[in-house]
Amino acid sequence: MDYVIKNGTICLEGEHFRGDVTIRSGRIWALGEAIHTGSEEVIDASGCYVCPGGIDPHTHMDLKQSPKYRACDDFYSGGLAAACGGTTTIIDHMAFGPDGCSLSYPFEIYRKLAADCPVDYSFHGVFQHVDEAVLNDLGRLIDDGFPSFKAYTTYGYPIGTKEMMAILPVIKAHKGLLTVHAEDDGITNALRQTLSERGPIGQALTRPNEAEAAAVAAVLAAARACGDAPVYIVHTSAHESLAVIGQARAEGQKNIYTETCPQYLVLTEDKFRDGGPEEGIKYMMAPPLRKREDNEALWQGLQDGSVQTVATDHCPFTEAEKEENVSDFRTCPGGVSGVEERLPLLFYQGVVKGRLSLERFVQVTSSNAAKIFGLWPRKGSILPGFDADIAVIDGEKTRTIDKTSLHTRCGYSPYEGMSAAAVPLVMLRGEIIARNGQFCGRRSYGKLVKRWRL
Repeated sequence: MDYVIKNGTICLEGEHFRGDVTIRSGRIWALGEAIHTGSEEVIDASGCYVCPGGIDPHTHMDLKQSPKYRACDDFYSGGLAAACGGTTTIIDHMAFGPDGCSLSYPFEIYRKLAADCPVDYSFHGVFQHVDEAVLNDLGRLIDDGFPSFKAYTTYGYPIGTKEMMAILPVIKAHKGLLTVHAEDDGITNALRQTLSERGPIGQALTRPNEAEAAAVAAVLAAARACGDAPVYIVHTSAHESLAVIGQARAEGQKNIYTETCPQYLVLTEDKFRDGGPEEGIKYMMAPPLRKREDNEALWQGLQDGSVQTVATDHCPFTEAEKEENVSDFRTCPGGVSGVEERLPLLFYQGVVKGRLSLERFVQVTSSNAAKIFGLWPRKGSILPGFDADIAVIDGEKTRTIDKTSLHTRCGYSPYEGMSAAAVPLVMLRGEIIARNGQFCGRRSYGKLVKRWRL
């Protein structure tokens, strides 16, 4: 089916204007006045904003976090939730494999896990160790369309500066990108071992801003020493980290990209205390929720372009799984939902409240991720020749986020009760996959998208 979306405000990364979008054979055909052949279905978008389908570059679908806990959303339920919230492409961070496994090992596992995904998808690789075989695999996988890989500076397989100094030259030579979970392993583990507070607030106390900023500084130093190799800091949460990044950029380091998430924009560590431990434990995540000053610094970063993307780190667990660890935060699985809430929440909190322009909203939810991760010029905009991935957003119709209307399997939302915009229609490659928050797409409609960075 071909379509004409009429009378909406077309939102691009550099401008917005009133007009029509003509869609043929799953691609954007023309903008401006509609080009009719008589066979198109006409969609009236009067009063609405026609935006590129969201790209969430940080999800954890079906992630096995420990022998006991696995994320409750798989690629079908998580992809369905993404679709209903206006996100049409996800890039998933894969879980660790067995000790000593090859860099390519998880890719075959994840191709099977994602087979039912109803939105388009790709994967970030993950480092567990570094040796000659890993480095050889790295170059080959980048050339094969998987340019981004993740290093954790903490958890079970911490990658230190020495290992990064081996990884980054290969990343740079093959036009790849190193993404980093940046928290100082020594600081966090020392605090976790000595802290007497076992309630949910312990997560914030043992993973302080300084731990994130110290790790960010070390990553940027390694990248600079490797000739300004490209690095991307995931889920940036601390204002000190932004200061470190800003200083590096001011000194001439160009290939630095920064991501934050909705939880670090609209929630604070008060959530760990409010409502008692049983409520606070639901907000367990890493990095932890921060303070209001961190929220404001991140909003400023989105406004001035120093923060490039808003992802979700979608990795939910059920309330029961969280609550069974209420007596000791250290055993609790970390992660919350967000893939369905991201676009409508950010449109309301950002655009409607005057914090973000329409252009900046498009950049941080879609076009920047497409450019950074190698999806451009196929995804990330509503331009002729691009995939017809579209989210129609009604900025005048406000809804309240309610767990009963969401599609995640975790049974709750960290944003419960907050205002969000309505998303009346979502399209992926020219096919309507959601209407008014209800899924109408197809299992397995999503495609694995190969990526090459320009």
